[in-house]
Amino acid sequence: MATEIYRDAWGIPHLRAGSAAELAHAQGRVTARDRAWQLEVERHRAQGTSASFLGESALAWDRFARRARLDDTARRCFEELERQDPETAQWVRTYVDGVNAGLAEGAGSAPEFARTGLTPGPWHPWTPLGVWLATHILFAGFPAKLWREQALNHLDEDAIGLFATDGPGTSGSNGWLVSGERTVTGQAVIAGDPHRWIEDPGVYQQMHLSCPEFDVVGLAVPGVPGIAHFGHTGTVAWAITNAMSDYQDLYRERLRRTGAGVEALGPDGVWHRAARHTETVEVAGEEPVEVEVIETDRGPLVIGGPEGLDGDPADPLDVPVAISLRYPPRVTGDLGFGALLPLLRARRVADVDQAFDRWAEPVNVVQAADTEGGVLHRVAGWVPLRAESNRVRLVRAWEPGHEWRGRHETPRAGLTDGVAVMANQRGPAEPLGVEFAAPHRSGRIAELLSGKERWSAADMPAIHTDTHLASAGPLLDHLRALPDLTPEAAALRDRLLSWDRRMDAGSADAALYAAVRGAVVRQLAAHPAFAALATPPAYPEVFQPWLALLPRVGFALEHLLRAEDLYGIDRPAAVRAAIEEVAERPPAGVWGDTHRLTPWRPLRPETPYDEPALSGDHDCVLCTSGVPGLTDRAARGPAARYIWDLARRDDSRWVVPLGASGVPGSPHHRDQLSLWLAGDLVPVVTDWTLLKKETDV
Repeated sequence: MATEIYRDAWGIPHLRAGSAAELAHAQGRVTARDRAWQLEVERHRAQGTSASFLGESALAWDRFARRARLDDTARRCFEELERQDPETAQWVRTYVDGVNAGLAEGAGSAPEFARTGLTPGPWHPWTPLGVWLATHILFAGFPAKLWREQALNHLDEDAIGLFATDGPGTSGSNGWLVSGERTVTGQAVIAGDPHRWIEDPGVYQQMHLSCPEFDVVGLAVPGVPGIAHFGHTGTVAWAITNAMSDYQDLYRERLRRTGAGVEALGPDGVWHRAARHTETVEVAGEEPVEVEVIETDRGPLVIGGPEGLDGDPADPLDVPVAISLRYPPRVTGDLGFGALLPLLRARRVADVDQAFDRWAEPVNVVQAADTEGGVLHRVAGWVPLRAESNRVRLVRAWEPGHEWRGRHETPRAGLTDGVAVMANQRGPAEPLGVEFAAPHRSGRIAELLSGKERWSAADMPAIHTDTHLASAGPLLDHLRALPDLTPEAAALRDRLLSWDRRMDAGSADAALYAAVRGAVVRQLAAHPAFAALATPPAYPEVFQPWLALLPRVGFALEHLLRAEDLYGIDRPAAVRAAIEEVAERPPAGVWGDTHRLTPWRPLRPETPYDEPALSGDHDCVLCTSGVPGLTDRAARGPAARYIWDLARRDDSRWVVPLGASGVPGSPHHRDQLSLWLAGDLVPVVTDWTLLKKETDV
């Protein structure tokens, strides 16, 4: 049969072909037509060449990508895929052929190419693996170890627990599975929303893929074939959340230069030759930059080198700062792409389970259900076995005991009263991680689900959009205990104590709470007890979000306010100063006046969008995250929402923050935004007679 492209009313592509290979080609081609600019940006990010057209602002990422050897790792993983799984490797090649076939047409309609003078470059067979790796290399938050090292050096071991939170660079998700015994249809429902940076175009792409072997709807990652994270085949559906596992290590290295290159001291007490070469990074409007790439037996250096860091103060170890990164795909040559085709072919939970046995990166919690009543709740991914110290902080490469010793078995869990909830809290993945999200989102979802005996797919948006903020408790408790406030501050305190704790965009009380919270964060961060953490080390710019003190205080505020002692800080005095400050100059409007969507774009739009007000907050189920004390603007939030109904797939629903098209001015560029804001979702349509045929390819 001819390969066919259909569209629904929202411009979502529905592809039908005679084979899995032809379908992969069509997926690549339609993605290039709809998202050419996004694909070009992602290809350059994976290669470490984005500064060549985005300029100096992209140089920090390119340096990291080169030093961490992302493109080389992707190439290695593809070569290993060809050896171990030639069918999947050829399927990826065919997808890449489709991308290359559609890029010219897609670039012709994307205005960003004309603005930058850029011509889309060719994709290689390993480019999808590079896109996947570049997207997820920071997912496990290994830079948090840099922060912990600072906190340990300047405070004490208690600081690790006090500041524990899902830090500013990680991403999470909500996900819940309601089995058939708790639904009106007798079949399971899976729902949730992945929390990522909100990007324009979006990081997820609604897609329908159909051939004689399978028929799947789901959320694809542009630039990667198939449907990895969230899919529904008609008889089985699956979804994931970030497991918050720790599977990347940072090593302090002892290096020395020799006439032949660079050597690193190993745990055996012997100096070993390190791989070394230089690369040139082109920078638009600036001179090219040389990057020295060094790789020891542990992994590539991502910070410092034989001479340490420019301007770095004397190190307590009296060793120049040189830090290497060890991450599983670099060690194993496996990104887990062998799971992608089996997921598309899955018919029941056992098939999904077997597919995720081949999963590698990133480490996720998986929930799945099928029409035969099967359910699945497990962790999937590659986590190394190694010393506990590796998981917490930097370790010394020249000391024995920090090697990897195989991989962890991935934990499994069951359901409770017919329900499983995951929202990055401590759960089945607890043995694999160090820091997890606070239990507020998961607890709230479980509480809401317990409020009714039988649920339907149509009920789920009310959970997606819940705005109750349980983490407000510690600050409100401090306010309740304050005596002798000025009349204005006392009135503000009383108003907040009667607030319903909902972070709704139209709530003036939510705005007042956020203002007081921000003032408390700034008061604590400015205390001399934290002075040594206020100026981060001279590490590369890409790691600075994990090292900034203000966000660390903001996201850990409830821990800091509840601790028995906080390094002698007078917390009641800090809260008093904050509420008096806000009472003197209270915000005039509502939460949505300052809590507004701020999507990431590699280029500023020629005509700026008036981005909308948002409900929610970091610890709400409706997780729209600003940075308390710094900004209320939200760059992170639900990058998609989905409801998978196992009773009838066409009763499933989905939505993305903007739209199916990545082309500004397209009718489908931002047409889902109003629905996303309201908590509504788009119907999943799989009846081909209800779709509009676009073309045969």
